[in-house]
Amino acid sequence: MLLSQYTPDLAECGCDEAGRGCLAGAVFAAAVMLPKDFHDEKLNDSKQLTEKQRYELRDMIYYESVCWAVASVQPEEIDRTNILRASMHAMNLAVAKLPIEPELLLIDGNRFYPESLIPYHTIVKGDGKYMSIAAASILAKTWRDDYMKQMHEKYPQYGFDRHKGYPTAAHYAALKEYGPSPIHRMTFKLTKEDKK
Repeated sequence: MLLSQYTPDLAECGCDEAGRGCLAGAVFAAAVMLPKDFHDEKLNDSKQLTEKQRYELRDMIYYESVCWAVASVQPEEIDRTNILRASMHAMNLAVAKLPIEPELLLIDGNRFYPESLIPYHTIVKGDGKYMSIAAASILAKTWRDDYMKQMHEKYPQYGFDRHKGYPTAAHYAALKEYGPSPIHRMTFKLTKEDKK
């Protein structure tokens, strides 16, 4: 069962990202503030849920949260900085978009580069421990999936609607046949040979 609060005294915001390990497309991040007494047994790390469950929970998060925001960083900036910096920047952008400033950020993972003075805690596998981080993981994942489905319409030869830009065998085969698209991350290893 996921925990509702890290501390009962502060207005908390859970933060998570999606798309960090992909070869193509933007990285997305979400920030979610839930009511202090919020609880939903179905809420979990997005990776533990089916696609249908994620989209059903997304609608619930929209309506039940105190507030939420989603932001993204494009492949060009990922290549210019690096994926870790870009992921952290996306989280900071999402927090900055919130209509209410949180008093504490709960960050999924073991590292964070803050761009504000808001206190934060990093929590390894936090999306499986705290509801606000799980909610953020669901928003980030579903928004990114929607974006990759749109990218599939522009570049159907890569199969983005199926693998969402992750390094699958089919994705590597498409890269070998067609070369990289304008949304591929050029600083990433885009062939199986590069991975060795």
